[in-house]
Amino acid sequence: MKKKYRKSKSLRAGRQKHGFDRFVVGASLIVVGAQAALAGDAITPAQWFEGGTNTYSNWIELSTGALLTQGNANQATQGKQLNPGVFGGIEDLHYESQVAKKTTFTLDGHSIFDDHDYSVGLGLVRDDLGFVRVHFENFRTWDSGTGGYIPDAQLSYALPGDALALDRGLITFEAGLTKPDLPQITFKYSHSYRNGDESPTLWGPVHDPSSGNIYNVYPGIYSINEKSDTFQLDLTHHYKELNYGVGVSYETGNLNDADKLTFWQGESIQQKVTDQQGTSYDMLSAHAFAESWIKDNLFLSTGFMYANLDDRFTGSQIYGDDFDVVYSPAYPALSYGYTSLNGGAHEHQYVMNVNLMSLPTKTFTISPSIRVQKEDWNSDAAGVGTLYDPYYNQGETQPFNSNSGYDSLDVCERLDLRYTGVTNWVFNLGGQWTEGQGNLHENGGLTQVNGIGPIPVQFATDDSRLFQKYFASARWYPVRQASLDVGGYYKINQYNYDNTLDNTPNDLSTGNAYPGFILYQGFETLDGNIRLTLRLPKNITLVSRYEYQDSTIRTQPDPASQLSEVNSSKMHSHIIGQNASWTPLNWLGLQAGFNYVLSTTKTPTSDYTQAVLNSQNNYWTVNFNSDFVLDDRTDLNVGYFYYRAADGQNNIVGGVPLGTDTEEHSITAALSRRITQNLRLNLKYAFTHYDDLASVGHFSYDAQVIFASLQYRF
Repeated sequence: MKKKYRKSKSLRAGRQKHGFDRFVVGASLIVVGAQAALAGDAITPAQWFEGGTNTYSNWIELSTGALLTQGNANQATQGKQLNPGVFGGIEDLHYESQVAKKTTFTLDGHSIFDDHDYSVGLGLVRDDLGFVRVHFENFRTWDSGTGGYIPDAQLSYALPGDALALDRGLITFEAGLTKPDLPQITFKYSHSYRNGDESPTLWGPVHDPSSGNIYNVYPGIYSINEKSDTFQLDLTHHYKELNYGVGVSYETGNLNDADKLTFWQGESIQQKVTDQQGTSYDMLSAHAFAESWIKDNLFLSTGFMYANLDDRFTGSQIYGDDFDVVYSPAYPALSYGYTSLNGGAHEHQYVMNVNLMSLPTKTFTISPSIRVQKEDWNSDAAGVGTLYDPYYNQGETQPFNSNSGYDSLDVCERLDLRYTGVTNWVFNLGGQWTEGQGNLHENGGLTQVNGIGPIPVQFATDDSRLFQKYFASARWYPVRQASLDVGGYYKINQYNYDNTLDNTPNDLSTGNAYPGFILYQGFETLDGNIRLTLRLPKNITLVSRYEYQDSTIRTQPDPASQLSEVNSSKMHSHIIGQNASWTPLNWLGLQAGFNYVLSTTKTPTSDYTQAVLNSQNNYWTVNFNSDFVLDDRTDLNVGYFYYRAADGQNNIVGGVPLGTDTEEHSITAALSRRITQNLRLNLKYAFTHYDDLASVGHFSYDAQVIFASLQYRF
């Protein structure tokens, strides 16, 4: 008898952490087991995928693999999010069993050695009564720790040693009562943490040995040590036509982070600075909601939330021969610092929303909604400013203090309209408006030491804001084989500031116009997009899309500056995409895609100086993916990905070199072999060539990922 071939979903093509993050998985074809085909039994899609009539609810998958690199290993670690070398362990585990009448026990997890990727979850569910669940997970992300590059001197800067690593974790316990006709009650406890290092946006300065110019190119370290505990209790119930619920949550946490910068790396006057930031907080919140069909064609929902936040913070900015040192007046610090910072803040927040959905006809839906948010907070702080005096060979200090407060009220209205009364058309139209006002005051802050440093702020402003957004879209089905989507939106956010108190002159005479220099800012965006989907004969599908976006920032300074309102930034973006899929044979599926982005950001500064150039963010990508059914037990997937961004600007003479100039090629292959109905072998391979042209190859790499797993179902 001739074998029957059927369609199904393809094999899972590997998780992002194994370097197959760009593995495009399309629909594949598999061969139904000969027994099932001969018998003519009806089988489910899940059985098609398994290759026979037997399905299994439990499985364990063991895996091993390796990341092999050439070139910049830390950049490869960040790109692949894998630790170089060998990894392996339990890729996936699922077990479930009925331990008593209507009671099911479940176990899920995975554990990958040397990737710090662990997860385990236990669950016990009693039908019509309740559940208990416990879950733990930990995973790691890597950061290359690379900095900038000085083209003239052909010097690249990176942190010594391995890539920076940051662990994230979560532990939860959850229990719930789900007995019918009674309120549904759930309690959940969560403990989350982040611990490790990553790269900050701040880089330290160095001297260019060829010119003596100063460039901020040496990478910093952002050290993170954070943890929080959350207790949450929720109750929901359904009574006649009404659904309602209430809940309360309490969260407490500690955040101990630090920015660590190196000044003048490799030079005789090298210094290190640690900017320590510590925060502890307690937050109590409560919420309630209710929703119901008032009439057959009228649905109403409403909700309310209140939150109270208290936090305490500490901090210091200390220079020394190493990070995390105590302040020493005898150390010749190169710049202003501070120590013994202590303070606190208190915030109240109230949020209420009301949503209505009306169906005047079967083809017309009107959905108005309103959201009101009020918040107020106040804070105070005190500390000691530090500055080294080379004349006396000792550090001078000056105490400082500050206080600030803010209150605001925002009202957001939204209207959504949907109409389907025209054959083969769906129309959506709507708008959103937010009106708000607030009041901010700031007093004090860092002060001068021996006449050097910032002037304490005396500032107050009344601000108002108006946000508007209008959007529309339509979908048309001219024929069964085609659909056309057209849409877009216009958005403008306007901010007005009435600075009632400002102790800094805004005529630019002192070079310090902060913070009352700006009186108005407007952020305006126009966006339009179109997508065409064609389903052609012989199993060909084409999806074409285009999106255009134009954004402008308008800024009006204080008239005392003798500057007029200006377009402080303009951005134009074009996004073009084309995707195609084709199934020429019942054992072969092909996919291809192309995306091209043109994006330019322009500021008036570039008209007057070459120190700041217009920003370019242009890039294009190509991807190809193919699925093969080699025989009734073997599937093969092969893919290719290409990325190119040529936006580098070597502006070393007028300013700094900026922009991305990179190229990447990636090839992937995955083979799945069903040895028996409950035993499967998976083999995967990926090769990536990454070329950082902006650094003349200093941050380039080649990476190979080899992966194998064996899955047993039972």
